[in-house]
Order: sequence, then C-alpha cells, then structure tokens
Amino acid sequence: MPGKQSDNGSQVSRRNFVKAAGASGAAVSMAGCIYGNSGGGSDAVVWGFDPNAADEIGEDVKQLYSDNGVDADIELRPGDSDTGARRDNYQRLLEAGEAEPDIFMMDSGWVNVFIQQGLISNLSDELESSELQTVEDDYFEGFTATARDPGSGDLFGMPMYPDFPVMQYNKDYARQAGYGESDFETWATEPMTWKEWSQLTAEIQEAAGVKHGFTTQWDIYVGTSCCTFNEVMSSWGGAYFGGRENLFGPVGDRPVTVNGQETIDSLRMMRTFVDDDYDNALEGYASGIAPSNITQWTEESSRSPMADGNSVMHRNWPYAIGLNAAEDALGTDNYGTMPMPYAVTEDEAAQPGTGGTTSALGGWHIVLNPNSERKEEAMEVIRTTMKDDVYLGLFELWGWLPPKPELFESDRAAETGVVGNYLDTIRVAGENAMARPSTTVWPTQATMIAEQANAAVAGDKSPEQAMNDLQSSLENTEQQ
Repeated sequence: MPGKQSDNGSQVSRRNFVKAAGASGAAVSMAGCIYGNSGGGSDAVVWGFDPNAADEIGEDVKQLYSDNGVDADIELRPGDSDTGARRDNYQRLLEAGEAEPDIFMMDSGWVNVFIQQGLISNLSDELESSELQTVEDDYFEGFTATARDPGSGDLFGMPMYPDFPVMQYNKDYARQAGYGESDFETWATEPMTWKEWSQLTAEIQEAAGVKHGFTTQWDIYVGTSCCTFNEVMSSWGGAYFGGRENLFGPVGDRPVTVNGQETIDSLRMMRTFVDDDYDNALEGYASGIAPSNITQWTEESSRSPMADGNSVMHRNWPYAIGLNAAEDALGTDNYGTMPMPYAVTEDEAAQPGTGGTTSALGGWHIVLNPNSERKEEAMEVIRTTMKDDVYLGLFELWGWLPPKPELFESDRAAETGVVGNYLDTIRVAGENAMARPSTTVWPTQATMIAEQANAAVAGDKSPEQAMNDLQSSLENTEQQ
C-alpha cells in the first residue's frame, strides 16, 4: 500500500504509521529506495526485500533470523517502492538468468504470474512432505492459494504475511444510538448482511449527527478492481470469471460473468449508498449513507474523514486501524472493527466459491530464484520463516500479520501494537479472503473493471450498461 501508489493504492508514511500504531502489513510497499544492481559476489543470501523495512528494521530482521537458527549471513536488497515496478524488475532479472537475489519477496497479487511463466522454483520439490503438510493445514488457505500452481497445486511461495481489509467503525457514535459492549463483541466476529448493516449505519449516523455514514474507496484505480469492487461483488455471489476456481486462469478458457444479475445488484447497492434519489435503489437498503466522493477516493483520502470524526463506518486495511485508533479523539476504546457485510450466503451464491463475508487479499510471499548459487542457504531462510517465533517477531517489528490463523489467538500477538486488539475480526477476514484474478492480462483488465465500476456508482452509467460494456471488453482481452 502506501508511500507511493501501490496495487492497493493508499499513500501514507510507513515511519509515521509504525510510530503511531505499531502495526499492519497493509502498508508494505511504502516509500523507499530503488532496487539496486543484481551483481555483487556476496557470500550472503541476497534477499529482494521491502525497501522501507530494509531501511528501518533491516538489522533487526537479520538478528531475528539468526536468533532462530539461520547460520548464513543475509543481505536485504531493497526492491522498488512501487509494487508494479518491483514486479517488472524482478521479471527482467529472472528472465535474464541472474543468480541474485537468491530469494525474493513477491506480492500475492502477482506471484502467480511468475509461477505460470516458469520463472521461480517449485518449493514442493525443495521442502519436506511434513513442511508442505504444515502449509496445507496451518495457513490461511485463500492466501496460500495465490502461491500455488493453479494446475498442479504445487507450492511456489512460502507465505510471509497476508493482509485483509475489514469494516471499521466509531464506537462512541454507536453508543449514542444506544449500542454497547455486548453489541460490539458480537459485531467483531459475526458478519451482518449489507441490508442490516446499512440500516444500522443510517441509524447511528442520524443519532450522532455525523456527516458521513460510510467511507470507502471507489476511484478509477487498481484498488477498486482488485479489492473494493471485488469483495462487494463476491459478497453478492458474483465473480469476474465464473468463481474462485478461475482466478488464475486459464485465460481464454474461462467464462466472463460480470453481467450476471448478482454483480449488477452489487453495483445498484453501492449506487443506493451514495444517492438519496436513485430511481433504481435496492428496497430496504439505506440510501445516501456514503458521499459521492468515494468515486474519487483511494485508501488515504477515504481514511481522513474517519480519523477526523466525520464518518460512522470505514472500509480499509488494518494499517488504518493502527493510525485511526491511535488518534486522541478515538483510541482503542472508541474504535471498533467488524467483518465485511454480505448479501447472500455461500449456499445462495450464483458463482462457485463466492458469497458470505468477503475481504480482498493483500500480502507477500517468499520465493526462490531457480538460478541461485546458494540454494541450500536460501532454503534455510525460507524454512526458518515458517517458525512461529519468526512470524510473531515480524509482526512485532513491522506489523506484518502472521499467515497462520492460530497465531492470531496467541497472547504475544494480542499484545502487539494497536492492531493486536483487533485480531479476532482480522482473522475472520483472513478466513474469507478473495484474491484478485492474477494472470498476464490482469493489469489491462483491472483498468477496464475500475472504469466501469466507477461509472456505475458515480451514476455516469446504469449498472446494467456498465457491466454489459465490461462483459464485452473482458471477453476481448480473454481472447488476445
């Protein structure tokens, strides 16, 4: 996310975030140095790493791995601060057969393209069967799936840390509407329907006299296509390409399903939220609870009203929890979280693998360079990453959430920074995460999706027209 424009799209200083909150991996690809040269002749395991983390906690990370049994020296080589630029640079290095970095941090949003292109090592050939079983049994399934070959199911990336957005709200405003601690405890883990949630939001907004009921992100940028629209559509039982099983292709041999009624209705809902006078509003859903500005907002611009006390509800990544709950006017006593609402259950969903509460998916994996001349030492680093003490240490050092749900229940995690107070909700989000479709044509498709989803919610097109236009555009890209 922040510091520059990333695949998730927000902008915020990582240094200020860590200082204020102690924590969340949403903001991995923040400002930092540009990726250096790939040569070096070092005896250390060279790790293509997050630039800001390398700069600010690099020595602590190396010490953490040493304390947990890594004998080899580690050199953290910062990648580009922009995740797309980092992806392109890594692709050039691997296609050229460069031996360094020996291992890379790769975004869960694009690692599968590297798998499909045959550019990274198959860890199923490198790890013991017991280690592979641990990943199968103990990690967030939706997150791990982004690091698997979509055909064979083989593992090509070791989960390093995931990221999942949640619905955030102002408890003080909810108290003014008559709600209390027992309600907050229930809301933390039990998803509401969008209809129930919208009515609740409108009720609290009126009772507290707040400017906005709901703030979120719906600008024309990749954050809408990968994340906000993806999760809203999925929670209605819709999908871009016929459900979860087709997220990673095969391109040209999967259905395009964006013109389904379930997807159209998800956009009608969002239009209802921003337009009091929408003539095709969904019956029973509160109207006008969100400002029309959401069609111009990304993560940080949408977060400001919440931080300033001008919104009841706010959809964002965990980094926003850390920042907003650290505000003097809010604090953990007045800041709450809940899973994303849903429209239909999984059993009712039109597209396979959708329905129910749905959160978008972010985060990063560790992958092995097949050209590495230090494969044994590099695999030692990857294996060590699997240790609970390492995952929890990275959470404590930099707010990177552990990829194992069980660790969310630990006292150590609960005591980590501000975000440690909200892990019950984040775990629910992680267990119901939906990845973006990660293929070679996704960058082109993501722009088309964001444009049409934005037009529908802004009122420039009807949801039906927008999705029919998108259907045609996506079908064309699938055949290229």
